[in-house]
Amino acid sequence: MSKIKPDLSGLAPETRLVAAGRDYAEHGFVNPAVYHASTVLFPSVESLTGRSQPYVYGRRGTPTSRAVEEAVAMLEGGHNSKMAPSGLAAISTALLAFLKTGDHLLMVDTVYQPVRQLCEGLLRGLGIETSYYDPLIGRGIAQLMRAKTRVVYTESPGSQTMEVQDVPAIAEAAHRAGAIVMIDNTWGAGHFFKAFDHGADVSVQAATKYLVGHSDAMMGTVTCNRETWETFRDAYEQLGQFAGPDDMYLTLRGIHTLDVRLERHMKNAILVAEWLRGRPEVDTVLYPALSNAPGHGLWKRDFTGASGLFSIVLKPCPDAAAAAFLDRLSLFGMGYSWGGYESLVVPFKPQRSATSWTPTGHCIRFHIGLENPDDLKADLAEGFRALAAHS
Repeated sequence: MSKIKPDLSGLAPETRLVAAGRDYAEHGFVNPAVYHASTVLFPSVESLTGRSQPYVYGRRGTPTSRAVEEAVAMLEGGHNSKMAPSGLAAISTALLAFLKTGDHLLMVDTVYQPVRQLCEGLLRGLGIETSYYDPLIGRGIAQLMRAKTRVVYTESPGSQTMEVQDVPAIAEAAHRAGAIVMIDNTWGAGHFFKAFDHGADVSVQAATKYLVGHSDAMMGTVTCNRETWETFRDAYEQLGQFAGPDDMYLTLRGIHTLDVRLERHMKNAILVAEWLRGRPEVDTVLYPALSNAPGHGLWKRDFTGASGLFSIVLKPCPDAAAAAFLDRLSLFGMGYSWGGYESLVVPFKPQRSATSWTPTGHCIRFHIGLENPDDLKADLAEGFRALAAHS
């Protein structure tokens, strides 16, 4: 006699994350199998031509992909999801699904740099025009809408300078003008920000970050509401997108522990960010979870938590001093990406088209990992001593 499957819809979010994908496990194992698949055999001509069985070809889906797709859709609160081999692949596929020659795209000015390159490269070459807008525009985005505006793209908070967008106000204006709203929801991981409840139509994530959570796989996700799903699914399949089975398995593994990891990332980040706000070398801490920080009001209204990613602006100092600060750090690895269990740091220079960036100090982005926050603060203190020695 098999056990009764729980109705996950009535359970708390953390419980649903633990149970996600369990329906695809077999033979009593807790986790679904990893299907390395290309050819799928059919028992008859009728089943082959009618494609009546659930799986027809490796690229069109396996039990492994369905397990993680359903888990992501449940996490995000959307209708359905698909996996892509990276966050950028997810974003490019989503944009190409809804844009064609002659269309207009409204892109948030704080967007992830590779997406800006996509807009100025491939999309421009296809005859798709991109206009950048102030992330804080809110309902004022209605003034930028055109007859050919098909997509309004948001990222909240911005992954470098942490501007929190009024997504519901933007969505209301976009929908009134006949456009759809996409959001890069990586910072909230679909757990701390429910994009569809706030008016988004398509939510993308660089699942490489928090969903995988261990810095060992590349993955992107695209989740759609019911109205946009078929258009996206058809484009996804026509573009030949899919992701490797081992990486999908690692994504599902990460989802199961997402709640507890994000809680620790947030707890550590708040402690370190508050400490940094008290340092004399720091001009500004850009972390909306802090009281009185830029964007705190919107964050408190729309988010249920904060991740471990934030930025600071140093008070003006020589380039050599800022470099000495970064080079002295030992617990903070210097490298791109974020969302893994380890702490990271990178300097950055904001790029803007529709707005301007006026602070003159060096900008530094931190990802606070799962280490003891006192050890992280001690490491940062060593960095500040090196900064002082080169000032």
